[in-house]
Amino acid sequence: MSRKVILYIATSVDGFIADKEGEIDWLTQYGDQEAVSADDSYVNLYHRIDTVLMGRKTYDQVVDELMPELGADYFYADKTNYVMTSRTAEPRENVRFVKEDVVRFVEGLKSEVGKDIWLIGGSSLVNPLNEAGLIDEYQITLIPVLLGEGMPLFTNGTAQTNLKSEKVYERGGLVYLTYTRV
Repeated sequence: MSRKVILYIATSVDGFIADKEGEIDWLTQYGDQEAVSADDSYVNLYHRIDTVLMGRKTYDQVVDELMPELGADYFYADKTNYVMTSRTAEPRENVRFVKEDVVRFVEGLKSEVGKDIWLIGGSSLVNPLNEAGLIDEYQITLIPVLLGEGMPLFTNGTAQTNLKSEKVYERGGLVYLTYTRV
């Protein structure tokens, strides 16, 4: 059985994953944070995966903004991490920088033995993997805000993809959606 690629991400109701400046601080400004913290979807996902796949912008945001802000070490150090990039980067344990075509790379990852793969990132990774039929599960959390503009999860021209609803629930004002590819 092939490993699954799981897109686990939060968006504004109008489909943005970051505001027009690329900031994500709005993610924690809405909803009942105590109730949101009690949600176990992240913990469940984290136990299902052994691999994290992200783009360079996401990686830089994690390393340069989120880690220092939280005073934390690299969040996903216990997983194998792949960062899709065209630039060189400072080496980090369990992080591999990949400069090849994302579709071919993920096809190879899916054929390897292992647990599932968490796809973190924006449209530069999501769109080609979606078009190639390589995203198996979409776990999207809707944050109750309309940003109006920003970085969209899916860009114009995204291929139509039919999905099956697997789970929908609300907690603390946020709506959690899980879909699988039909």
